[in-house]
Amino acid sequence: MANIASAKKRARQSEKHRQHNASLRSMVRTYVKKVYSAIEAKDKKLAEESYKAAQPIIDRMANKGLLHKNKAARHKSRLSAHIKKMA
Repeated sequence: MANIASAKKRARQSEKHRQHNASLRSMVRTYVKKVYSAIEAKDKKLAEESYKAAQPIIDRMANKGLLHKNKAARHKSRLSAHIKKMA
């Protein structure tokens, strides 16, 4: 454990940021899972609505640096491809 006051403060801040980032990352995963569950249920309308809700969240997290921009693009690409395949 840190002995210097500034190091203690930095440790507190790091833990706070870690928890906040974990929450945001979990939120992104939840939105992605909602789209996949709609695809599994073969409900195209729900899948499209879920995708429209997930897309800006994925983009926002990529802009914040929580997700790598290529990973965000890969998620969006795969989701939209799955939705387009649905008849």
